[in-house]
Amino acid sequence: MIKTLFCFCIFQMSSGFQAYVTDDGLIVATLERSDLQENVTSYAVQISGEPRPVLVQFSNSSEPVLFNASFHGQCYSVGLLARLGQSWSRPMKTLTLLTKPLPILSAQISDYKEAPETGVVFEIDPPAGNVFSRVNISFTEGPERRSMLYKDFYRGKTVFKHWLPGVCYRNITFQLISEATVYQTPLVAHSDVTHTPLHHRTVPFPPLNISHKIIHLSQRAAGEAITAPLHRHTRDVPLMEEREEEEVQPEEENISEDAATSSPFNSTMDSNEPGSAMGLQPEPSVLPTRLPPVLLELRWLPPRPPTSHDGFNVYIYRDGNSTETATVDENTHEFFTELTEPGTYRVQVTTLSSSGDCDARESSADTGFTFYRSPGGELLEELRERPQSVSVRLLDSSTATVTWAPSNQNHNGSLVSVVSTTCLKPSLSQRMENTYCSEENSTSDIITNLTPGAQYRVVVFHTNGPLISPPSEPVIIDIEPTGVRELAVYPLSPTAVILSWQRPYHVAFRKYVLQTFFFNPVTLASEWTTYYEIAATASVIASVRVTDLLPAWYYNFRVSMVTWGDPPLSCCDSSTVSFVTAPEAPHISSVDYSHGVLYVRWTYGELFIDLSHSRMLHWQVVAISKKGPERSYSVTRNVMRAHLPLPPGDIYNLTVTACTERSRNTSMPNIIKLEPAPPRSLFAVNATHSSVTLLWTEDGMVDYYQVVCRLSRSSKELKTREPQTSTSHIVTISGLLPSSSYNCTVTSFSYSTPSKPAHISITTVEMNPSVAAISALAILSILLISLLVLFLLVLRKKHLQMTRECGAETFVNFASFERDGKLPYNCPVQLDDFDAYFKEMSKDSAYKFSLQFEELKSVGLDLSHDAADLPINRPKNRYTNILPYDFSRVKLISMHNDEGSDYINANYIPGYKHSREYIATQGPLPETRNDFWKMVLQQKSPIIVMLTQCNERRRVKCDHYWPFTDEPVMYGEISVEMMSESESPEWTIRKFRLGYADETQDVLHLNYTSWPDHGVPTVNAIESILQFVHIVRQQANRTKDPIIVHCSAGVGRTGTFMALDRLMQQIREHEFTDILGMVSEMRSHRLSMVQTEEQYVFIHQCVLLMWQKKKQSSITSDVIYENASKT
Repeated sequence: MIKTLFCFCIFQMSSGFQAYVTDDGLIVATLERSDLQENVTSYAVQISGEPRPVLVQFSNSSEPVLFNASFHGQCYSVGLLARLGQSWSRPMKTLTLLTKPLPILSAQISDYKEAPETGVVFEIDPPAGNVFSRVNISFTEGPERRSMLYKDFYRGKTVFKHWLPGVCYRNITFQLISEATVYQTPLVAHSDVTHTPLHHRTVPFPPLNISHKIIHLSQRAAGEAITAPLHRHTRDVPLMEEREEEEVQPEEENISEDAATSSPFNSTMDSNEPGSAMGLQPEPSVLPTRLPPVLLELRWLPPRPPTSHDGFNVYIYRDGNSTETATVDENTHEFFTELTEPGTYRVQVTTLSSSGDCDARESSADTGFTFYRSPGGELLEELRERPQSVSVRLLDSSTATVTWAPSNQNHNGSLVSVVSTTCLKPSLSQRMENTYCSEENSTSDIITNLTPGAQYRVVVFHTNGPLISPPSEPVIIDIEPTGVRELAVYPLSPTAVILSWQRPYHVAFRKYVLQTFFFNPVTLASEWTTYYEIAATASVIASVRVTDLLPAWYYNFRVSMVTWGDPPLSCCDSSTVSFVTAPEAPHISSVDYSHGVLYVRWTYGELFIDLSHSRMLHWQVVAISKKGPERSYSVTRNVMRAHLPLPPGDIYNLTVTACTERSRNTSMPNIIKLEPAPPRSLFAVNATHSSVTLLWTEDGMVDYYQVVCRLSRSSKELKTREPQTSTSHIVTISGLLPSSSYNCTVTSFSYSTPSKPAHISITTVEMNPSVAAISALAILSILLISLLVLFLLVLRKKHLQMTRECGAETFVNFASFERDGKLPYNCPVQLDDFDAYFKEMSKDSAYKFSLQFEELKSVGLDLSHDAADLPINRPKNRYTNILPYDFSRVKLISMHNDEGSDYINANYIPGYKHSREYIATQGPLPETRNDFWKMVLQQKSPIIVMLTQCNERRRVKCDHYWPFTDEPVMYGEISVEMMSESESPEWTIRKFRLGYADETQDVLHLNYTSWPDHGVPTVNAIESILQFVHIVRQQANRTKDPIIVHCSAGVGRTGTFMALDRLMQQIREHEFTDILGMVSEMRSHRLSMVQTEEQYVFIHQCVLLMWQKKKQSSITSDVIYENASKT
């Protein structure tokens, strides 16, 4: 018996601190008097070997410390510590212990399937917490007891292949062994053996060289020997001559006491036909009244040594049922039996091993042979030769014929097996094809009902009655698919179309391939290029959106079906359709009017394209007058300007239309208001002492004329008459003074807009005295009335001024403010004065900057964010205090109307050129990364600007929402593939390709990595951040779709970046700036944009540097950080 206490330890032999471990894993440590020291208040042991070191304190020096080890078979270190004051000393003494592993709970032994004769699988179930390095396997083989150490146990299993076949291995036990080496001293611990010993016998090898012979026996009845001759009948075979009947001559052989005539069995057919599939022919109509018995003679050799066996089993099956089973000893190697019934016989001989305590085992039953005895007594041998040289020839898209070479073995038929490999593809193929999805056999060499585009595997079998030969080598046939039908093009825009088509109902294919053919203005060549590949769908109708087309360009589109084959087949080149895209809308760039002619210029497209290769025919310039007739002019396509003679004084709706033979596109209307022309050829007639008539010539469109006459006295009096209006070009002015000179002007008015006046000087004739007196009285009356009216007006003005001073009309019309909550904060500064302005604002610890920034905190406080406060949307916000305003938030498009399905923490932000130039959003969360990519795709955003790192200061600031490698990753229904990645010290540029259904979109991802959270880059890094902003702007100028910008919260660094981008564009074109007004506008669309005062001051520092750069540069037009374009 093993002692109760089990201890492995390394320690000095002198008396003192001791430790040992019991069988059940209890560590016991004791103190001796020699261990006690002065000034030590207490002692403890430090036990290492657990996941964490354990400190156990002695309650007193006479009692041991007890600790239950968690692991059995583990090496533990036990150190003695002394407490000196408030701390423990280092270990004064250290002992090493090895705990004893626990015995296994159970064990199993099974055959190893890959080596069934000798291979076994050992499977043990060790208790939890056991640690062991090897397993001691003990067993009894014959009279001897053997043991072996095995260490290759993986998850309690190992494969062992070294036992002998057919041997009984008894009393098999498993013992766990734990080992450790401490200071070059080995420690070993063995577990106990408590499980029930196992017995196992390996499978013996099968017998060798099994042979058979079938002998016909004569029947004896009433003392007479009746010989029943067996005949081999000829069969009707196509393309072959008939065979003559032959008789089998019996041979005599001593079988038993009765004399018997017999003949060895031979094949009953001699078929050499070249592959025509046929069935069995009917048996002869005259049959023997009783089948004669046949003798089955079996012979074999002993199994391959060293097989332990003590006999053989013989099994005879007829039609799948066991008819006879016999066992013979190990010295018998033959067996005889009579067979009297017709049917299919299967004969097997196995090796038997049964001695010893183990269960009996026999060899595998895959060795044997098969033959068939017909009801007419005909014997057919098993076919062992497979059909050769099988070939398949397609007759049409749904029919094929199969041929093969003549066989050297006798057989009386063939089977053709067909199965569709396309049906083995994804389940979608099974819905497009429903024939031969499971293996179908036919005796015909014609295969019908094939599906175009499918792939089939064809195998041929020879048959001999119900017996079937091994299969031929499979032949794979691919059928070309049929082409698509009703291919049509539907225009969407000048650069995009929808291509739609239908497929035949019965067709199998892998994908559609869409190709385009057009003249490439870059390569100056025309060729077919693959535009897109679309996976096959079960829908009969398919469509795809084709984008990035050239406006007013001729295209050919071709859609082909491609099969699963290797190499794949495709069809058809004739499935094409041609289309001319619509032209783009021209943009009227300048309009000038001079001397009755309107000079118009326009541009076409963002990129220069030689229109000589396009389908543009001409330009149509139309000016629709508000008062006069419409005027239209045609301009050749290579000229983008026009001169239009238009009468002045009218309002014109001016448009330019690009025209092709199929479509046209018109520019945005340009409303032109032409000032009226002054009257021409002004002269005076019929002058009297008090009146004169003025005449002039009309020029253009005029609503009315205003005539004003003044006395042309250079002395004291200079009086102006009331203006006189007229709609005619003839007017008589009365009430003039006699013998007086007047300066008169005539002004044309159209839509309340005056022209330049036309001038003329006139003189009245002398008047008689009586008439003069009457005129003087009339003039005096008019002057008195005028003075009274003037007095009343002065009194009213004073009354209104007093009312304002009293506050009666002190009222701020808040309704005039914009709905988005933008407040009228602004502080425009000329850039020439910006240096002095910045120094003034920076005085007294930047106190004035602080005042400005405090004003900004009130922007947007009255705006709602109800959607963000919904319970279902709250988990989608990274920070609870940064919520998007309702009026400017980005709404996702969803197939479902579920609450919150359209929500993402993002807002549209106006830019320098567009009202929705940016989207400011938070760094995606793991649960919102799918929504983020959905927003990128739906907004068609070509650029993502990331201004944070995923982890900053050991905190997660943003989810790693893009793939780690170049393998595509699915985010919801959107696949994202990283096409490229380039790194520089301060930023990383990646290119992604997004895929959804049949759409793809390329996205540029620019990640600035040197910007601290809630802070700004260092002064030395200002150049770097401005270069980064310039790189983004260069890419953004190629598109009008919004740029997505995010940091962590999407307000601080994001707002600062947007401000720098807007200011960089403004400084290129203007010489003033309004940073306060710009930040106020951004904050009216998203909360806390430019989050800190430090960021607000940083923007001013960057503007100062940008303005200095602009003043220093006088050579290039793009003066700010132009060198960064090469990055």
